[in-house]
Amino acid sequence: MTAAELAAAQQALRAIHTSGALVDYVQALAQASRQNGFFAEGLSPRAAIALLQAARAWAALEGRDHVVPEDVQAVLVPVCAHRLRPLKAAHGMALASRDLLLQLQQSVPV
Repeated sequence: MTAAELAAAQQALRAIHTSGALVDYVQALAQASRQNGFFAEGLSPRAAIALLQAARAWAALEGRDHVVPEDVQAVLVPVCAHRLRPLKAAHGMALASRDLLLQLQQSVPV
C-alpha cells in the first residue's frame, strides 16, 4: 500500500457514520471496564477511541457506511485484550482478558 492509498483509506473511514448512541455504548464499555473490578485498570479514553476506529473499519469491511453495535462487539477483544491486566478472582485464579471482556460485553446494554 502506498502512502497515498493509506491516506485515502483513512479518509474513507472518517466518512463511516457513528451515531451518538453508538459512541455512548463505547463509552459505557470503557466505563464498565474501570468499575467492574475485573481489571487492575480499565480502558482509557485512548483505548475507547481505538475501539471506535476499529469498529468503523469493521463496518467498512462489511460494506456498510455506518457502525452498528455488532461491529464494536466484533473488535472488542482484539482491540482491548492486550490493554487490560486482569485481577485475580476471589478464588485465586486469574481469568484471561478475553473471557473477562466477553463478560463485560454481556453486562453492558446496547
